[in-house]
Amino acid sequence: MSQEGYQPPAAKTTAETRLDMHESQRASPGKTPIQVLHEYGTKSGNIPVYLMERAEGEAHQPSFIFRVTIGDVCCTGQGPSKKAAKHQAAEAALNILNIDVGIVGSTLTCVDVVVNRNVPVNPDSNGVAGETNSSPNPVGILQELALQRGWRLPEYSVLMEAGPPHKREFTVTCRMESLAEKAVGNSKKAAKKAAAEKMVAKLRSLSGSAEITWSPKPSVRFENLRNSSAEKISLLRRNPLSIPNTDYIQLMLDLSKEQGFEVTYFDIDELTVNGQYQCLAELSTCPVTVCHGTGISCGNAHNDAAHSALQYVKIMASIK
Repeated sequence: MSQEGYQPPAAKTTAETRLDMHESQRASPGKTPIQVLHEYGTKSGNIPVYLMERAEGEAHQPSFIFRVTIGDVCCTGQGPSKKAAKHQAAEAALNILNIDVGIVGSTLTCVDVVVNRNVPVNPDSNGVAGETNSSPNPVGILQELALQRGWRLPEYSVLMEAGPPHKREFTVTCRMESLAEKAVGNSKKAAKKAAAEKMVAKLRSLSGSAEITWSPKPSVRFENLRNSSAEKISLLRRNPLSIPNTDYIQLMLDLSKEQGFEVTYFDIDELTVNGQYQCLAELSTCPVTVCHGTGISCGNAHNDAAHSALQYVKIMASIK
């Protein structure tokens, strides 16, 4: 065929790529970060490449670390399965590329795609990116911070949806290591961003400066608790946990200080079917311990959760 007059198709501009991404988003809602990153890579000519760096942990609780490379962006992710690790790596890459991924319950879906490959990185930020020319991206800041420090990746969960269909309000919790912050927004994306902003502010407050230097206490293995002969753990092994009007919150606080783990209480907005308050007590043990509590008030629910957690620790610390 004659090539005379033939003009090759022009490369797509960033705006055209962005428009194509929005069009495909409307056609196929509910995409995972892996799918969104692959679609972006196909359109930009840089197909993402995944590589498993290592697998660690025990057989019943494995942990996989995957690295994804797309163009000049390279990110890692960690998870209890290969798919989960790739999922986290893809989400980290999307954050760096400024392609936002929101949440729907526990499933991540593409809610807004904005391609911006010219995101400046402050050389004094120790690699914690997320700054654009207009405003910081708190979700990206937390993601990169976790990857740098080897922390668990931030977790976002929708606690509550309220309001009429045309004016919904979403409450989202951001959890990072032993810390938790929640925020309200008129969309899941807005609530997630607001919760991330509050988490960044808390980390800076705990650090005492704009530079985040706070570090979580190391996880304590149950093997360490079993081998410990310290005063509080020894008392826990010997004494019953059935004395009325006991302040189990204080007992748990004393034990956590002695053994070097942290305790965090998460209030659940929804009441039980009997109208009682609910909460979760999370211990920074390895593996993480989470126990449920209920009561006629938030304080009672915390005390009940601490009681349940103490019972669990007592069992685990007494196994020979």
